[in-house]
Amino acid sequence: MINLELPKKLRASANQAHQVAAQIFRPISRKYDLAEHEYPVELDTMSAMIEGLADSGTQQIGGASGGRGDEAAAVGNANGGNMSSLMNTLETAWGDVGLLLTIPYQGLGNAAIAAVATDEQLERFGKVWAAMAITEPSFGSDSAAVTTTAVLDGDEWVLNGEKIFVTAGERATHIVVWASVDKSLGRAAIKSFVVPRDAPGLSVARLEHKLGIKASDTAVLLLQDCRIPADNILGSPEVNVEKGFAGVMQTFDNTRPLVAAMAVGVARAALEELRAILTEAGVEISYDTPAMNQSAAAAEFLRMEADYEAAYLLSLRAAWMADNKKPNSLEASMSKAKAGRTGTDVTLKAVELAGTLGYSQRLLLEKWSRDSKILDIFEGTQQIQQLIVARRVLGKTSAELK
Repeated sequence: MINLELPKKLRASANQAHQVAAQIFRPISRKYDLAEHEYPVELDTMSAMIEGLADSGTQQIGGASGGRGDEAAAVGNANGGNMSSLMNTLETAWGDVGLLLTIPYQGLGNAAIAAVATDEQLERFGKVWAAMAITEPSFGSDSAAVTTTAVLDGDEWVLNGEKIFVTAGERATHIVVWASVDKSLGRAAIKSFVVPRDAPGLSVARLEHKLGIKASDTAVLLLQDCRIPADNILGSPEVNVEKGFAGVMQTFDNTRPLVAAMAVGVARAALEELRAILTEAGVEISYDTPAMNQSAAAAEFLRMEADYEAAYLLSLRAAWMADNKKPNSLEASMSKAKAGRTGTDVTLKAVELAGTLGYSQRLLLEKWSRDSKILDIFEGTQQIQQLIVARRVLGKTSAELK
């Protein structure tokens, strides 16, 4: 049974992440929001610290190391890599989600590697900085619509295609690319490949100008006869039509709770700022008085705080299930859907209730409202998450419920 009280080691790790968010991220948050595409050099020092912590056995701060669960799960309740990654992600997102997404060696591709790589691949790619390239110009959330191809030529894979909206696509040392090894076999033939930044045929076409998370580079990547070693395909190269798309989609079971944690972290930041503003304005928020008997602002705050708590608990549940080797596809999508929606709702309402302060750049509220929108979009939109939840609850396949 899930225990909602975090163990001491996770609290210590989360506290370290919070200190990074408060002491490093917050002070430079506005600077890199205004200087889009400029690399945050302050993160280099932090990256060295993270590597030292990882080598010493301490959990990573950025949160991309969650993987297959703790071995302790075989004998009892476990809170391992996934829960630690989730808590650290939440705390650093509280500081600045754009900076979180550009921490060296903490890319979303790292979580993909942790989810499906073989033991030998974990040894080789365990310390790379991996971005994740899924989306293409012809599709957004329908990951099964991948048109990028991978053809085996001797002892190399040859990749061709275009990937868009690749987070950390220019800065990362490696890219996890989704491609089809045989289009005639449909989604079952979609595999993920680790492509080094200097691989011949890989290039950055452009960087996107965005609404939010401006500290993070978002790239369009071109793969033109891009050659990588044959053993850079993650997991098994065999196409299992029976298993279908499940193998590569397992990545999302790890990354969606992390994105949910990002949204929860941003929502918490906005709620804390809003509470301070309301308190200073003389608005009393009571937990003993019915919401309908309080001011409209107080009632709205209580509603948003309840949504925040629900999103937080759903995220914990998804991570706990991963650590305890329980199938969590439903719970991962539930947490992502709830947290994504809550993040945008809370941050936008905080801007509204804060009045002119909320809309100005004197505070970070308006920035958080812009940053939060992507957290409801990438790793699967709100609508896609609800569709996945419906399929799991109703027992329908993707062909039966579209």
